Amino acid sequence: MRRDKLLAGIVLAVFLIAAPASAAVTVSGSTTVMPLGERCAEEFNDAQSEIEVSVTGGGSGVGIKNIAEDISDIAMASRQVKDAEKETYGDNFVEFLIAYDAVCIAVSQEIYDAGVTELSQDDVAAIYNGEITNWEDVGSPDEEIYVLARLPGSGTRDTFNKMVMGSDEAETLGVRTYHGSNAEIKSAITGSDKAIGYLGLNYVQDDIGVIAYEDVEPSAETIEDTSYPLARALYMYTFGEPSEDAQAFLDFVMSEDGQTVAEDEGFVPAY
Repeated sequence: MRRDKLLAGIVLAVFLIAAPASAAVTVSGSTTVMPLGERCAEEFNDAQSEIEVSVTGGGSGVGIKNIAEDISDIAMASRQVKDAEKETYGDNFVEFLIAYDAVCIAVSQEIYDAGVTELSQDDVAAIYNGEITNWEDVGSPDEEIYVLARLPGSGTRDTFNKMVMGSDEAETLGVRTYHGSNAEIKSAITGSDKAIGYLGLNYVQDDIGVIAYEDVEPSAETIEDTSYPLARALYMYTFGEPSEDAQAFLDFVMSEDGQTVAEDEGFVPAY
């Protein structure tokens, strides 16, 4: 009996040594892109057993830092790599366009129902720099504006600041609270009766008042025809040419199947 157990143990050990391990591909970064990254990873992993893809968030800046420091294989980003990041890590980033999206301006449902269904760039900028502090100044009943923004490192924050405020380094003195993800912004807006915030198109649903910006409502159509001013591209990056395994996942994301996932998740396909 002891000899049989010993032989079985040897056979098992030999099998474990000989069995090929799945290659691991790590993806991190933008919380805007994350739903697309997670769904693509799930379908990619289910379709084969040679490569295992895992996805985490953290923000565009975190993803870009992670690939430059060899912590992750692929970065998700809702903006392009900044010149400052290239100066810090070297200009060795390889860019992959994966979908289109938009930064949507949203308000609490109570504010939307009270008549704030559109704002101009000047209005939004004045709210975020602290010049307009009461909803009464933009056509709603007398109520203090609760201004929400994303934390530094967010690609959505950088896009908003650059397109609305004029610089991705702009000071937004009117902001009351900062949040780490699109989901947190959405939760804060729906949990308040006087809030304004910005978030990606795929996080917009019926329980949130998405307003027209510069007379254009965000939608797949206005992103595709570029009439919505806050439309943007979404990316994945590698630092240097991707490994064969990372390239296989990137190829899936940019394939017809991956782009169908993008559309299902509320993005506009890039291909």
